[in-house]
Amino acid sequence: MVTRTRFDDSDCPVARSVDAIGDWWSLLIVRDAFDGSRRFGEFQRSLGVAKNILTARLRTLVDGGVLESVPASDGSAYREYVLTPKGKALFPVIVALRQWGEQNFFAPGEPHSQLVDRRQGQSLRTLEVLSADGRRLSPDDTAVHKVPPRTPAP
Repeated sequence: MVTRTRFDDSDCPVARSVDAIGDWWSLLIVRDAFDGSRRFGEFQRSLGVAKNILTARLRTLVDGGVLESVPASDGSAYREYVLTPKGKALFPVIVALRQWGEQNFFAPGEPHSQLVDRRQGQSLRTLEVLSADGRRLSPDDTAVHKVPPRTPAP
């Protein structure tokens, strides 16, 4: 069996984030949690994922502090999964993936699900990356400042 590479001690925030989320199933679970899914069966029906894979992904998301397992809201013996503040902070990531997908994987006029503002019922404005002073930025306008290599302890 191949050992999974871990990035939880990486200097790169993207690598640590990918390490915490894990894979596409995890992002789709988070998406469904934003859409109101709370129970194992709801996630399983929505995603069509095998139960063993869903169990593992939910455990990883709970262990990583993205979801919390809580007693069912109806008082039954079931458990429910709710987004933690860390999980809710993934909202802009999910919106960005959705908007990227809308722009790149659907033909003009092709029907797809839409994310709308509950109050106004309108689609969201496209996310933008802005500088501290409000300027719109492109990849050419940014640079990554790398952390200097760590020196081994004697």
